[in-house]
Amino acid sequence: MSVTQTAGQHRTETTASAAARIMERCDELGTHSSMEGGIERVYLSPEHAEVDALAAGWMTEAGLRTWRDASGSRIGRLEGERPGLPALILGSHLDTVPDAGRYDGPLGVLLAIEVARRIAASDRRLPFALETYAFHEEEGVRFGATLLCSRALADTWTDDLWELQDADGISLAEAFGTFGLDPATIQDAARRHQDDGPKGVVGYLEAHIEQGSLLEEADLPLGVVTSIAGARRFEITVTGEARHAGGTPYSRRKDALVGASEIVVEIERIGKERDVIATVGQMSVEPGGVNVVPGTAVFSLDLRAETDQRRDDAWQLIRAALDEMATRRGLGVDINQIHEARSVTCAPQLMRAVETGIQQATGTTAEPMRIWSRAGHDAMAVAEMCDIAMMFIRCHDGISHAPDESVLTDDVAVALDAYEAAVWALADQYQN
Repeated sequence: MSVTQTAGQHRTETTASAAARIMERCDELGTHSSMEGGIERVYLSPEHAEVDALAAGWMTEAGLRTWRDASGSRIGRLEGERPGLPALILGSHLDTVPDAGRYDGPLGVLLAIEVARRIAASDRRLPFALETYAFHEEEGVRFGATLLCSRALADTWTDDLWELQDADGISLAEAFGTFGLDPATIQDAARRHQDDGPKGVVGYLEAHIEQGSLLEEADLPLGVVTSIAGARRFEITVTGEARHAGGTPYSRRKDALVGASEIVVEIERIGKERDVIATVGQMSVEPGGVNVVPGTAVFSLDLRAETDQRRDDAWQLIRAALDEMATRRGLGVDINQIHEARSVTCAPQLMRAVETGIQQATGTTAEPMRIWSRAGHDAMAVAEMCDIAMMFIRCHDGISHAPDESVLTDDVAVALDAYEAAVWALADQYQN
């Protein structure tokens, strides 16, 4: 690949070599894990500290001033045309799920650092500052609450979070203190979209693997995210009557598991029909005897859609099916909603910048593929504070949250060029 030239900059490094460095660093991050033979990094852990130190070194090497905010996020800053301007934030996360892949989160952080490196080395300054964020809590593995660092950035942290506990009974507040953070200063992590000074934010751009197969099926390296799914999660309990299997004829049975199973199939049918993501991922049965008619079945429901209206319409159909089944079978149903997050729409002007970046990097005038994200991202929380947009990168077979997560180095190279070009496109918009 020839030497890349962007925004009047003549580089001594090829995009291919920068992409190779990103891939090597993804591998290096993968060696910092609490899991034997796999990858797991959770919030406020020794592994968090290890990869935070790596990110700090890479940001400094890229020419950024770096510090850790009150939530534990690692930030790097490149000043714009003059010191103290509001910042465009590029970011993603470094924590993982158990037995994770190497690219969900870390790839976005490393791409952001490389973009900042390029702009720092260029002969042109941005009309805003550029900041790179390495969030350290997105997945919610340790304390059961997601997006904690990005929520701190967006000033949506709530005091009840401090009481959350991990599997060892350690509270979030205790973990903060052990890690060297002060819970009393958490508000210092918050930024403001409206501020004109260095605490102000122009917008947020995130690069992330697709976690789906649409780009691969279309043979495209990159896509533009239109929105991030709004999710609702439920714990649903179906109650019948536990009785001896041998002595209870079918006409007398109130089998909670059969009723729940009927609804699971109906949930799948409604999900397909309404183009929503409807997933039952957990189910437990009591008493659990091999020769006992199940008296209770408890199952989870994760419901997501491109819009909140589409999601909620699907839920009404599922709820109606639950009520009909319960009446017909003589069963009880109890519904407990345990999570709700509204869908987030990407800002049109930031999406246009991402589209321009992809077109420049791929050398085409064709409209990039537009995709709504079925998975949640830090951008969801940041959207409470400022405009956001995202770029998706092709991943093999849509595999994510698993060791087989895989991306192509060539795609990473294209993503790097597109990400940088999107920043310059946004700079042109900003000045005009």
